[in-house]
Amino acid sequence: MKIKLVVVGKLKEPFLKDMCNEYIKRLSPYANVEVFEVPDELPQANSSLKDEENCRNKEGEKILSKIKDNEYVYLLDLHGKQIDSVSFARDIENLMSNGNSTLTFVIGGSTGVSSSLIKRANFRLCLSSMTFTHLMTRGILLEQIYRAFMIINNKTLCRQIFIFRKIIFTFKKDNICQ
Repeated sequence: MKIKLVVVGKLKEPFLKDMCNEYIKRLSPYANVEVFEVPDELPQANSSLKDEENCRNKEGEKILSKIKDNEYVYLLDLHGKQIDSVSFARDIENLMSNGNSTLTFVIGGSTGVSSSLIKRANFRLCLSSMTFTHLMTRGILLEQIYRAFMIINNKTLCRQIFIFRKIIFTFKKDNICQ
């Protein structure tokens, strides 16, 4: 399994780099993780809506050049669908079972994403109704991907209940599972 992140901007803050590197390391037994950073196109101060759209389109072209036709693409998008961690894990597991060997996650820049990226996306994912910087989003996303693989592999993580597997373990003092 290959996990690919195509992201706008470079991580500069050491704490964000450390967090991302830690989750990439934790994911290594389950997937090969690659990160492709494309330069951000920043509009000038007091730019027009057309200038911002041009920036989005330039970033979109750079991002699309990193994506192959056979890759399943998750686009992180404020207007996407919010799902819980168990559903996310189930989706990843289903994609793997159906032969998708590369899952690509796209994080756009500060001006949003181009319409061509929206069209290319197989799934538009919203991590939260809250707003995060696109650089912070990378760490949050990597944590959620790691959590998904822990759920898929029935590893305990924060006392997660693996409902999607229809196995609920309730340990009582007398070791009876209910």
